[in-house]
Amino acid sequence: MKTAILFVLAYLLGSIPSGIWIGKLFFKKDIREFGSGNSGTTNTFRVLGRTAGFVVFAMDLLKGSLATYLPILFHLDINPLWFGLVAVIGHTLPIFAGFKGGKAVATSAGMLLAFAPLFFFYSLVFFLIILYITSMVSAASIASAIFVTLSSIALPFIWPAILPSFNWLLTLVCFALTCYIIYRHRENIQRIKSGTENKVSFGLNKKEK
Repeated sequence: MKTAILFVLAYLLGSIPSGIWIGKLFFKKDIREFGSGNSGTTNTFRVLGRTAGFVVFAMDLLKGSLATYLPILFHLDINPLWFGLVAVIGHTLPIFAGFKGGKAVATSAGMLLAFAPLFFFYSLVFFLIILYITSMVSAASIASAIFVTLSSIALPFIWPAILPSFNWLLTLVCFALTCYIIYRHRENIQRIKSGTENKVSFGLNKKEK
């Protein structure tokens, strides 16, 4: 019974529509009506500005981390990744926002932060490098998801200080999320191919103000 309740809690944590709530509470805007129409971090940056964007990113990251910690906090003998994955599902299909949510990146990162902190920061460095080169959050997100999956396999053998042992469930979850992240970014991929993808004010190809 406790396990079922905590899975529901993980889903509800993931379902918190941070961008929507911050937009409506402090800016009197529904960010789904502006920019890309997405309720996630990137559109929050675009529509509401850097401060709101960082707050929403932190909240979405925290959702994934808190959900992943639930079995540890309540002493359940279940791999925490399952709870993190449920939170990601909640983030992308939130009950509090008509089951239309973000693209899974920030909450997935929060899950990784809670489960393997060094692996998270290692992956974050890669994300920032790709973001700097491309100035595109979408490209950095997709490349990082693929990189994380491959690294989950390779690191235990080539750099165990970052990831000490191979975890089949970690690789499976990373692979599933990578496929989902690519699917959720399919429109971004088309815009990248056509050279019309939105860019941020950071990096080698940053947009002009």
